Amino acid sequence: LGRGAAVDPARDTFGAMTGLYGAIQPADSVSLSTRTHGAVFNLEYSPDGSVLTVACEQTEVLLFDPISSKHIKTLSEAHEDCVNNIRFLDNRLFATCSDDTTIALWDLRKLNTKVCTLHGHTSWVKNIEYDTNTRLLVTSGFDGNVIIWDTNRCTEDGCPHKKFFHTRFLMRMRLTPDCSKMLISTSSGYLLILHDLDLNKSLEVGSYPILRARRTTSSSDITSSGSSGPRAVGSPCHQNDSGPVYEKYLSRSSQREGGSPRNSLEVLTPEVPGERDRGNCITSLQLHPKGWATLLRCSSNTDDQEWTCVYEFQEGAPVRPVSPRCSLRLTHCIEEANVGRGYIKELCFSPDGRMISSPHGFGIRLLGFDAQCRELVDCLPREASPLREIRSLYSHNDVVLTTKFSPTHCQIASGCLSGRVSLYQPKF
Repeated sequence: LGRGAAVDPARDTFGAMTGLYGAIQPADSVSLSTRTHGAVFNLEYSPDGSVLTVACEQTEVLLFDPISSKHIKTLSEAHEDCVNNIRFLDNRLFATCSDDTTIALWDLRKLNTKVCTLHGHTSWVKNIEYDTNTRLLVTSGFDGNVIIWDTNRCTEDGCPHKKFFHTRFLMRMRLTPDCSKMLISTSSGYLLILHDLDLNKSLEVGSYPILRARRTTSSSDITSSGSSGPRAVGSPCHQNDSGPVYEKYLSRSSQREGGSPRNSLEVLTPEVPGERDRGNCITSLQLHPKGWATLLRCSSNTDDQEWTCVYEFQEGAPVRPVSPRCSLRLTHCIEEANVGRGYIKELCFSPDGRMISSPHGFGIRLLGFDAQCRELVDCLPREASPLREIRSLYSHNDVVLTTKFSPTHCQIASGCLSGRVSLYQPKF
């Protein structure tokens, strides 16, 4: 085509894929259902895209073939309470977590029994992450604990585990794709970031340096804004450190010319449009597949507003040690429908990171950073800009709670409060 060698051929492939997503029509959906199993809380594809798993309110896990839309199996008593999240460790092993405080490991080749059940949390377990390099499973729950499980030494009785971190009001926990950072969102509006992550070291209260404590900003001059005040310093982490102690940690990090010590903690209050003077709850937390940004779903404490926001990671050393760089900057946002109050809506990035699928009322919206669905790094605004609506897809008769892109096919899945799962894919 006469293009230079510097052109990334993968970008053309992703451009074609986003074009297909934009061509999907509301009628291009298939309804998956077996029987009454309660609300759909989470959807997860296997890494090769061959299996779609569904976490249900009434103790069940459903498995479907997403290509043929055939029901494979129902794990009718996967747990003793609501199933909240599913995470694949590889193409055959997956983990589920539940309000019954346990995590279960399953093997697709033998679904009649669990591989093992993991006990360690004391309250509802809400999400699961997995470090493929160390084979460590990471879970978080409403007991405020983040627990590490060593799947290398897994037996029928469980896995060795240890408490890694604790914070109040914990909602969601995620690892960046390279597992260099852990992000934790809270119901009190804080976002905690552990930099230069070392999962082999447990963190006790006061054992980690607090690098920064401030409010994110949408301004291009992110070093000019002041601290967010005492509320941002350690409130969710049971920290009782005084000002001098905080300055001691700051000075220690500054001596490393801006480099972060292992497991250094950053406490942020992400700025949300319309919520400058009121608190908010961060209900959903996702990471860009290339680690460029984080995606948040925020609702006001009064439940009268709901927003989807994208924050770009700001890397590099701080400009002034006394006013360190905030590592997140608000780049894009959009107001949501704010229906189904009290339920968490889980959104997601597409596999290439160009699009966002967001629950919106009785359907989903496909959102892009611009009208052409370019990559985030190609269309970063100087000030926060609206996310662009590429397509709206409505096929449910109840509030949609979760949505997921297939990792291998041009397909999107969504699940709603009444238990229906819909698959969207283009028809030719």
